[in-house]
Amino acid sequence: MNYTMSEVLQFVQENDVKFVRLAFCDMFGTLKNISILADELPRAFENGISFDASAVRGFLNVEESDLFLFPDPGTLSVLPWRPQQGRVVRFFCEIRHPDGTPFEGDGRHILRRAVEKAARMGYVCKIGSECEFYLFEADDRGKPTKIPHDEGGYLDFAPRDKGENVRREICLTLEEMDLKPESSHHEQGPGQNEIDFQYSDALSAADNLITFQSVVKMVAARNGLYASFLPKPFPDQAGSGLHINLSLSKNGMNLFKNRNDGHSQESERFIAGILNRVREITAFLNPLTNSYARFGCCEAPKYISWSHQNRSQLVRIPAARGEYSRMELRSPDPSCNPYLAFALLIYAGLEGIEQHIDLGEPTNLNLYREDEATLKSFAVLPETLDEALKIAEKSEFVRACLPQKTVEKYIAAKEREWRLYEQAPDKAEFEHAFYFSQV
Repeated sequence: MNYTMSEVLQFVQENDVKFVRLAFCDMFGTLKNISILADELPRAFENGISFDASAVRGFLNVEESDLFLFPDPGTLSVLPWRPQQGRVVRFFCEIRHPDGTPFEGDGRHILRRAVEKAARMGYVCKIGSECEFYLFEADDRGKPTKIPHDEGGYLDFAPRDKGENVRREICLTLEEMDLKPESSHHEQGPGQNEIDFQYSDALSAADNLITFQSVVKMVAARNGLYASFLPKPFPDQAGSGLHINLSLSKNGMNLFKNRNDGHSQESERFIAGILNRVREITAFLNPLTNSYARFGCCEAPKYISWSHQNRSQLVRIPAARGEYSRMELRSPDPSCNPYLAFALLIYAGLEGIEQHIDLGEPTNLNLYREDEATLKSFAVLPETLDEALKIAEKSEFVRACLPQKTVEKYIAAKEREWRLYEQAPDKAEFEHAFYFSQV
């Protein structure tokens, strides 16, 4: 709903709202929030609610630590799992300095700038996400175990698929929050599930993905389970990807068309721009040491290529028509910060249009089965987080798109993770201990 400030205040008054959660994400996409009483909402709109930004990873230092949250009225959402009497609502927030200027490290602000650049060029980018996750059993203390919820496989039906009731509850909860899931099913791995979203504008798509992940974890916990978005929880099973579908419109017309109709030149250049910069932004699309175990198997491509429908390609053009025509990027995973990821993808695509980058011919091969001689002709995604960070650190493109301090703090934090990983005698155990309960 696109509420105004006055409509929000009226809604709060008329619907027995007692608590308001002011939500935002840190640099790494982790959801944070402050809860205030509903009576404080007018003050939040006018003056913001302060918090200690030095205590949020990647934000400010202790000597200059005050930032303020200003709720975005258009993001009002009732939390349906909270009591109906004394309701709780949630807003995503803009983050500002004490003088009212935007905090440059705010992911929503960074993504909004990318959207504004697209608008100045006459384009609207819409995004839909396909997010995979695993459900694990919890022990008698509610702690997650490594035991998957079921032994089902791709599109399986109950009783092999034990996740259908959980997915149903997730989808119904999302609907109550005005989010529109398009489909849900069991995925390839044991206990692995997928729920796909209706596309929307880029900022809403990022907000929706963060909301989705929080709802999945909440519903799983309510059912005595643990939901994990770890990219590769099992070395011998399918990893969890975040397939990002992007379309580009101009004057209300979708510039992506299906295979039979051909592609517009602008949409081809948009794809080419993303392929041209994907190595430089992989550290933001795949931010964990565990992320790189996905590449090259189980429909997670490692080579930089494109084609129609072919799931071994990094970018594929799905068999869709009309408003659903789009490109799909298959390398990202759900541990990324969607605000930074979507912003970088939009900037890369727009650069492709600006610089008239040629897309080249499609690769109509199964790259999972080709011989080494053929594969050597393709550029490859980074093979480790360390390699991805080094490429990102040298990238003029990344530093032109993201604030300097954000880039420096992000890379420094991820370099520390890499060093800890390298020093760990048991790397699988390190990833489980460091990431499993956090992602």
